[in-house]
Amino acid sequence: MLKSIRKFSDTIFAKIFLFIVAIPFIFWGMGNLFQTGNLNTIVKIDKEKISTKEFINYINNYPMPEQKLDSKLFDEILNNFIVTKLISKEIENLDIKLSDVSLKKIIKNQKAFKKGNTFSRVEYEKFLISNSLNVVSFEANLANQEKKKQLLEFIGRGIVPPNFLVNINFNKINQKRNVHLINLNDVLKQEINFSEKDIKLYFNQNKENYKDTYKSIKFAELDPKNLTDKNEFNDLFFKKIDEIDDLIVEGESLDFILQKYNLISSDFITLNDTGKNKSSTINDNFPAGLAKKVFEINEAEPSILTIYEDKYFLIELISTEVIYKKIKDTSVKKDIINNLKKNAKRKLISNFIDKINKNNFQQKDFNELSKEKNVIIKKVKLENLNDNKVLKEELVNQIYSIPEKKVFLVADILLQESYLVFIENVENKSISQSSEDYKKYHNLSKAKIKSDLFNTYNSYLNQKYKIDINYNALDNVKSNIQ
Repeated sequence: MLKSIRKFSDTIFAKIFLFIVAIPFIFWGMGNLFQTGNLNTIVKIDKEKISTKEFINYINNYPMPEQKLDSKLFDEILNNFIVTKLISKEIENLDIKLSDVSLKKIIKNQKAFKKGNTFSRVEYEKFLISNSLNVVSFEANLANQEKKKQLLEFIGRGIVPPNFLVNINFNKINQKRNVHLINLNDVLKQEINFSEKDIKLYFNQNKENYKDTYKSIKFAELDPKNLTDKNEFNDLFFKKIDEIDDLIVEGESLDFILQKYNLISSDFITLNDTGKNKSSTINDNFPAGLAKKVFEINEAEPSILTIYEDKYFLIELISTEVIYKKIKDTSVKKDIINNLKKNAKRKLISNFIDKINKNNFQQKDFNELSKEKNVIIKKVKLENLNDNKVLKEELVNQIYSIPEKKVFLVADILLQESYLVFIENVENKSISQSSEDYKKYHNLSKAKIKSDLFNTYNSYLNQKYKIDINYNALDNVKSNIQ
């Protein structure tokens, strides 16, 4: 096993793993606030003091988006941290256990650890190494995950949804909708006319987006043959991998490691984040798929040990070069025009949304727009929520949330497709208990009831346990991480 887990909190896998069991309810109340000069305790649950350090570690491992940690996100993290502690306390008080045999069975049934249909210790070891995981902490987290699952299954046991609720959920999915559509791409075509001045201004304001970055590296591929003189992933191989990982932590150079283990490195190679060199060709002796990993290397810690497609690589970053593009480049100009189009579309969409929200865009405005811009109103009949023959699934989902006789705007997440939509009419449906699909919608209704039940359980936990938050400690953490 790897002895070091220093980079665990920085890996994407770690952030996913730590939250692999999503608790289907939230901590509604923030508990009582208390002030004390002691900043080492962030929260007390009954008499148990939870350290500020533990909360900071939780923040560091939280799977948050690439954005500033604002107050809203901070409160969300605090909320989930407290929920996690409450659930753990419940597991402890209810004496929910997981035997070693059961844990072993769970591990052996994981597809990631199988070769063919059989559990492979080698695959298990490689998984731990590639994600910088310690076997003890990994299995402890896996056990906690299973115990949380058992608790939530216990809470939701014995639920039987009434027939009327099954019908409601069936109708939400299977009702027919007659809709009128105006494609905003057609509207936009008439409003796009960018001058050379517009293009130049955009380029000057966004020069940082028009550059090529190249990394120069040295690397060595590690395999059982060059590390142990054997052709198998044995204990000796993993022991040496551990040793190399420790040397990297200690700051040793690639050359030092190569010499110590009698390894041969590549010559210097230069690549961008797609794996191509300055001639726009792929380096034959280095996997292009590893390029993104190279670009994640911190120059303050230039050496990494990583795994790619069952192969181990020792990589050292030598230098970084940035080359700025020219506005006359065809690809640059094309990209600028595309971005100007996107900005124009965002502005157009924003204007329509503003009018709709202010109730200043209704059916008559919908029809007038069609005449004014000479764009076609397309009539579509959607048979059910899953009818995506004409429109994308995400657009259909949005349409099924719109009230009858109303105009709304729907768009995909990338704004490639966007429509003004008028719901002409809705044809409701119901399901018979003798129907073949009844069981499916019965289970769907059951799941929704469970969700409400979990929220109720959450309220119960807030009453059962006394929760006190150290305001001073919380404020101190906020000021230091924001």
